This record gives sequence, structure tokens and C-alpha cells, in this order.
Amino acid sequence: MTRRMSVFDHREVLRSEGYEIRVVGGPPFNLRDLYHLLLRVPWWAALGFIVVSYLALNAAFAAVYVVVGGIANAAPGSFLDAFFFSIQTMGTIGYGAMYPATRLANGLVVAESVASLIATALATGLVFARFSQMRARVAFSALVAIGPLDGTPTLMLRVGNERRGRLVDVSFRLTLARTTRTAEGVAIFRSLDLQLVRERAPSLSRAWMVIHRIAPGSPLLGDTPASLTAGEAELTLEVSGVDDVSGQPVHAQRTWQAPAIVWGARLADIMFEEPDGNLRIDLHRFHELTPTPPVPDFPYTAA
Repeated sequence: MTRRMSVFDHREVLRSEGYEIRVVGGPPFNLRDLYHLLLRVPWWAALGFIVVSYLALNAAFAAVYVVVGGIANAAPGSFLDAFFFSIQTMGTIGYGAMYPATRLANGLVVAESVASLIATALATGLVFARFSQMRARVAFSALVAIGPLDGTPTLMLRVGNERRGRLVDVSFRLTLARTTRTAEGVAIFRSLDLQLVRERAPSLSRAWMVIHRIAPGSPLLGDTPASLTAGEAELTLEVSGVDDVSGQPVHAQRTWQAPAIVWGARLADIMFEEPDGNLRIDLHRFHELTPTPPVPDFPYTAA
């Protein structure tokens, strides 16, 4: 028998690109993925889920207390009194004004105390996991430059660690994705790796330049701004490393579309030597580009 899967419309907004990808026909939400979901959502959503779950669990026990009764000093049939008693029981507050007076009510208190232990353990584990989860804060240059470097057309972009610490044992991977046609005339979105001058760095602090030379063998050789736009080209840079403070691996990624690739330019200088011999890094110029002079026979023109 073939298992039938429910169809739903899932939207993932790619904010940096300004369009949406709608995935249709995927499997329905599974409760086994709840933990993963709670690690991905914002803090306010995770804490809100914990609070709502706590109140809902107390409300469920309060409804049972109303049915079975046996709570001393609680108004008969009062859901509010039963709810307050449940809060005192689950929170181990125990004011003593209300207490279980029958065996059935005492048995229900035992069940609620066990449920409280499990709920507290799950909530504590979730909060700890979110606090201990290290997320990368990597800055990427807003634009990608293509200009001459050492006499060769070169693609250049800049990355940096926004935290005051460093990322160590850093690796970079740059890919080019574009629409092409196969020999059968089928349009496909092909992804190609771009070889970098340095694919690894011992550490990443404030700024690092990622360089790809457009030489023979480069997928960008012979391209122009018009050809990249027509092919709906996208550049994606993946950065992986280890945070030197926490010792945890971190990952970051950024995608640029063809309009964000500036031809006939290079990254602006951000490092300067001070009169006293010290160096100054001006991060205000992190995203700036500097036009390059025209070079004869280079296969590009300034945008």
C-alpha cells in the first residue's frame, strides 16, 4: 500500500534575494521535529511556547480537579480555584490554604507532580540548548567586485567576523549557479564551484578578502554583465569555522544575484598605516568599492 502524504504550501522567504520559494507536496509537520523547530524560531516564540504550554497543562489539571473535587478550601465547581491550586502544586509553592483532602485528589497531585518534573526538565533543556547554541555573526560585503588584480580579471568580495573574537580554521566555498540548457534543450539551474586563491584561513577576525581569478578554466571566463543577468546567475559563499571562545563550529552563508556584481571595480582599502606606525582598520569602508581604470583587452566594462 502506498502511503498518502498530505499536501501543504510551505513558504520560505529568501530575504537577501527578495523572492519566495514555495514548496508544495512536502510531508506534514511531525511532532518529532518540534525540538528542531523550537531551536530555529526566535527567542520570543520559544519562550511563548513554554509559557503557553505551562498554562495549558495547568488548565488541563484544573479541569480534572473540578470534576473529581477533593480540594479543601476550594469553592465547589470553581475552575479558577482549581487552576490556582494546580499552579501551586506544579510550581511546588504550597501555600497551604488549599490542599488535597481525598485519596483521588492526592493521586491526581502525584500525577501532576510527575508531569511537572517532565515539563520542567524539557523546558530547562530547551532553554539551555538555545543559550549554548552558537550562531555565526559573519559580515559579507553588500556587493561583489570584478576588476583587474595583478593583471588578471578577478572576482573579489569581503567577509569579516562581527564579534570581537575570532573564527579559527576557517574554510570558504564559492559557487556559481546559473540557468543553462542541456544538449537536449532542457533548462536547468546548474551549480559550479569557483576555485579560490585561498580556500582556508587560519583565522577570521574583522575582514578577509575572498578572491577568484577569472583565468582559463574559470566558469566566469568570457562572461559579461548581460550574460550573467540573462542566466539569472547567483554567487553563494559558504563560510565555516570554529569560534575561538566557545569552541563550537559555526557556519554562515550569503548569496548575491547578478545585479550585485559590479564590473570594473575593486574592494576599497580598509587598512591604513598611522603616522605613529600602527595600523588602522576602517570598517566604515567595509562595503565600499573603488572603480578601476579601463584596461585594454579585458573582457569586461565598468557597470
